[in-house]
Amino acid sequence: MNLGIPKESHPGERRVAASPAAAKRFVELGFDVTVEAGAGDGASYPDSAYESIGAKIGSAEDAFGADVILKVRAPQDADGARELDLIREGATLVSYVFPAQNEDLVADLKARKITTLAMDCVPRITRAQKVDSLSSMANIAGYRAVIEAANEFGSFFTGQFTAAGKVPPAKVLVIGAGVAGLSAIGAARGLGAIVRAFDTRESVRDQIKSLGGEFLTVEIEESGEGGGGYAKTMSKEFIDAEMALFREQAKEVDIVITTALIPGKPAPKLWLKDMVEAMKPGSVVVDLAAEQGGNCEVTEPGARAVHSGVKILGYTDMPSRMANVASDLYGTNLGHLLDELGGAGSFSVDLENDIIRGAIVTHDGEILWPPPAAPEPSPAAKPAPKPAVEPAPKPAAAAAPKADAPAATSEGSGFSRKALIGVALTALWLWLRFGSGASDAVGETESEFLQHVTVFILACFVGWQVIWSVTAALHTPLMSVTNAISGIIVVGGLVLATDEVPQTAAIIGAVAILFATINIVGGFMVTRRMLRMFNK
Repeated sequence: MNLGIPKESHPGERRVAASPAAAKRFVELGFDVTVEAGAGDGASYPDSAYESIGAKIGSAEDAFGADVILKVRAPQDADGARELDLIREGATLVSYVFPAQNEDLVADLKARKITTLAMDCVPRITRAQKVDSLSSMANIAGYRAVIEAANEFGSFFTGQFTAAGKVPPAKVLVIGAGVAGLSAIGAARGLGAIVRAFDTRESVRDQIKSLGGEFLTVEIEESGEGGGGYAKTMSKEFIDAEMALFREQAKEVDIVITTALIPGKPAPKLWLKDMVEAMKPGSVVVDLAAEQGGNCEVTEPGARAVHSGVKILGYTDMPSRMANVASDLYGTNLGHLLDELGGAGSFSVDLENDIIRGAIVTHDGEILWPPPAAPEPSPAAKPAPKPAVEPAPKPAAAAAPKADAPAATSEGSGFSRKALIGVALTALWLWLRFGSGASDAVGETESEFLQHVTVFILACFVGWQVIWSVTAALHTPLMSVTNAISGIIVVGGLVLATDEVPQTAAIIGAVAILFATINIVGGFMVTRRMLRMFNK
């Protein structure tokens, strides 16, 4: 199966759909990869680097004529020719499409029966994070925004104490703490600046603080959580309080980085003209929402502007300014998407796959975007609202549960399981107490053995209840905690595994040592792996 990587024709676009390392992954998936000559030059990837991993270098017609075409930008007119005309009917195109803004392009893709997967439409779900190129590019854009601001700012980011005098640290305000905003916070803090951040979503507070930023908020309590990890449009009262906060900050901060976007809508105006005029001369505003009109009222998309001595950067090509790493990360996202499509050996468009269904725009001459909304739960499945006053209990005859009541069946099943385990533990205690003769086998008096058996049964019951009540997400760190308990078990086992106790007790002690040791070693291994994840 042929896979083509054409050269990007959009003015100023230096990225390519895949680095040589990513293209090598495509080859390993079974594709015959063809790269247009010079496609990687803007990202510092020469043609020879692609040839070294088994790809072929060809013309634009070769790349666009493949079965699967991978691009960054959507097909467009270039040098008087339409890139779309070079794609054969029935081929598969993977690129950014932005179907809501490009209805004519979507109609053309449908007419040519091209299967189109839009990287900008990949659903923001946990399983799709490896395919989420928007986050990959936003991470780069946030970092690059700080670099561009540092280039324009006339002082240090970190404070300086020198023989010539004292220089205060720069104060940076980041508006919007999504992927780009958090990346900008981390980069600015790394350079030593004092960083403040604002977001309508309370859930990002801890993320901002973990990066060393100060979370700014307003007094009005209103959630800004929107669908897909984005923020939503706020009420007029909240926006008025937000504007008042920004006007106060404008007098203090040196650099403002805005990142706020709402899908399908123009960028909201958050940094107004009077706020720019309130900033100190030489300050910098970097508007990462410039491509959708900008968050700053005086932003000129794609350009650098100056207003009242403040520099406003409205560049729309931030990821392209770091084309080398951007191409590598974007190509990695594409590789994971090709995995979801089955690779060259079993390539297919599975509309039951939630990643594919969310990203697909056109297929078999039909427009499949937007994807259907998740079905609402049926009224029967929704929990009944709790009444303000508890009703009086019904007579016993009327209180009998119906045979088709699923909630009662579920609760009864949970109760039966707990009751069954409790009965089993009680039966075990009774058997060990009266029927097994185990106290004679371990050489203990009946009262001592009864005490030990009681502690054992209670430990089993309490341990089961504790583990059962802990959410599955905490089972891994819980393993680390059990190391201490396992250490106690090892000590007890060592006491028993001696010549001074009967053979049966010694065997039980040895078995306890074995299982506790496995738990300890496993717990430390898992803990070490978890800690390694947080090492820089």
